[in-house]
Amino acid sequence: MDSKKYLNQEVLVKIDRPLASKHPKHGFIYLVNYGYIPNTISGDGEELDVYVLGVFEPVTEFRGKVIAIIHRLNDNDDKLVVVPNSKNYSDDAIRALTEFQERFFESEIIR
Repeated sequence: MDSKKYLNQEVLVKIDRPLASKHPKHGFIYLVNYGYIPNTISGDGEELDVYVLGVFEPVTEFRGKVIAIIHRLNDNDDKLVVVPNSKNYSDDAIRALTEFQERFFESEIIR
Protein backbone atom coordinates (compact mmCIF):
# COMPACT_ATOMS: atom_id res chain seq x y z
CA MET A 1 0.00 0.00 0.00
CA ASP A 2 1.45 3.33 -1.03
CA SER A 3 0.09 5.78 1.52
CA LYS A 4 1.80 8.66 -0.36
CA LYS A 5 -0.98 8.58 -2.95
CA TYR A 6 -3.28 10.09 -0.30
CA LEU A 7 -1.16 13.22 0.27
CA ASN A 8 -3.15 16.40 -0.45
CA GLN A 9 -6.26 14.34 -1.17
CA GLU A 10 -9.65 14.69 0.49
CA VAL A 11 -10.65 11.51 2.32
CA LEU A 12 -13.53 10.22 4.44
CA VAL A 13 -12.38 8.89 7.81
CA LYS A 14 -14.38 6.49 9.98
CA ILE A 15 -13.54 7.23 13.61
CA ASP A 16 -13.27 4.13 15.81
CA ARG A 17 -11.37 5.83 18.65
CA PRO A 18 -12.96 9.22 19.30
CA LEU A 19 -11.27 12.07 21.12
CA ALA A 20 -10.88 11.26 24.86
CA SER A 21 -11.54 7.53 24.44
CA LYS A 22 -9.25 4.95 26.02
CA HIS A 23 -7.16 2.47 24.03
CA PRO A 24 -8.71 -0.96 24.64
CA LYS A 25 -5.41 -2.77 25.20
CA HIS A 26 -2.75 -0.19 26.16
CA GLY A 27 -4.92 2.11 28.27
CA PHE A 28 -3.73 5.50 27.02
CA ILE A 29 -6.25 8.23 26.17
CA TYR A 30 -6.69 9.45 22.59
CA LEU A 31 -6.01 13.18 22.55
CA VAL A 32 -7.35 13.47 18.97
CA ASN A 33 -9.96 11.63 16.93
CA TYR A 34 -8.38 8.49 15.44
CA GLY A 35 -9.78 6.24 12.78
CA TYR A 36 -9.21 4.69 9.39
CA ILE A 37 -9.96 4.95 5.69
CA PRO A 38 -12.56 2.27 4.82
CA ASN A 39 -11.67 -0.30 2.15
CA THR A 40 -7.91 0.23 2.38
CA ILE A 41 -5.14 -2.08 3.59
CA SER A 42 -2.06 -0.81 5.41
CA GLY A 43 1.25 -2.54 6.03
CA ASP A 44 -0.15 -4.20 9.16
CA GLY A 45 -3.01 -5.85 7.22
CA GLU A 46 -5.63 -3.52 8.73
CA GLU A 47 -7.20 -0.39 7.25
CA LEU A 48 -4.98 2.66 6.82
CA ASP A 49 -5.01 4.58 10.13
CA VAL A 50 -5.67 8.31 10.45
CA TYR A 51 -5.10 11.02 13.03
CA VAL A 52 -7.69 13.79 12.67
CA LEU A 53 -6.28 17.12 13.88
CA GLY A 54 -8.17 20.38 14.29
CA VAL A 55 -11.47 18.83 15.44
CA PHE A 56 -12.01 19.40 19.14
CA GLU A 57 -15.02 17.20 19.86
CA PRO A 58 -15.56 13.45 19.45
CA VAL A 59 -16.93 12.56 16.00
CA THR A 60 -17.92 9.31 14.27
CA GLU A 61 -16.69 10.28 10.82
CA PHE A 62 -14.85 13.17 9.24
CA ARG A 63 -14.05 14.40 5.74
CA GLY A 64 -10.83 16.37 5.37
CA LYS A 65 -7.49 16.77 3.64
CA VAL A 66 -4.39 14.61 4.12
CA ILE A 67 -1.53 17.01 4.96
CA ALA A 68 1.12 14.50 6.05
CA ILE A 69 2.04 10.88 6.64
CA ILE A 70 3.68 9.63 9.81
CA HIS A 71 5.91 6.87 8.45
CA ARG A 72 7.02 4.58 11.25
CA LEU A 73 10.57 3.34 10.84
CA ASN A 74 10.29 0.51 13.37
CA ASP A 75 6.72 -0.61 12.55
CA ASN A 76 4.94 -1.43 9.29
CA ASP A 77 2.02 0.91 9.82
CA ASP A 78 1.86 4.41 8.30
CA LYS A 79 -0.58 6.96 9.77
CA LEU A 80 -2.25 9.67 7.72
CA VAL A 81 -2.72 13.14 9.22
CA VAL A 82 -6.06 14.65 8.17
CA VAL A 83 -7.30 18.16 8.93
CA PRO A 84 -10.23 20.41 8.00
CA ASN A 85 -9.63 21.88 4.52
CA SER A 86 -8.85 25.35 5.91
CA LYS A 87 -6.22 24.19 8.43
CA ASN A 88 -2.56 23.21 8.37
CA TYR A 89 -0.12 22.08 11.04
CA SER A 90 3.67 22.21 11.22
CA ASP A 91 5.71 19.03 11.67
CA ASP A 92 6.37 20.08 15.27
CA ALA A 93 2.65 20.51 15.93
CA ILE A 94 1.88 17.12 14.36
CA ARG A 95 4.53 15.51 16.57
CA ALA A 96 3.16 17.21 19.69
CA LEU A 97 -0.46 16.29 18.96
CA THR A 98 0.28 12.62 18.17
CA GLU A 99 2.95 12.05 20.81
CA PHE A 100 0.49 10.26 23.12
CA GLN A 101 0.80 7.25 20.79
CA GLU A 102 3.75 7.94 18.50
CA ARG A 103 6.20 8.21 21.43
CA PHE A 104 6.41 4.40 21.30
CA PHE A 105 7.78 4.45 17.72
CA GLU A 106 10.51 5.98 15.59
CA SER A 107 9.05 7.84 12.65
CA GLU A 108 9.47 10.47 9.98
CA ILE A 109 6.88 12.91 8.69
CA ILE A 110 6.38 12.82 4.95
CA ARG A 111 4.77 15.77 3.13
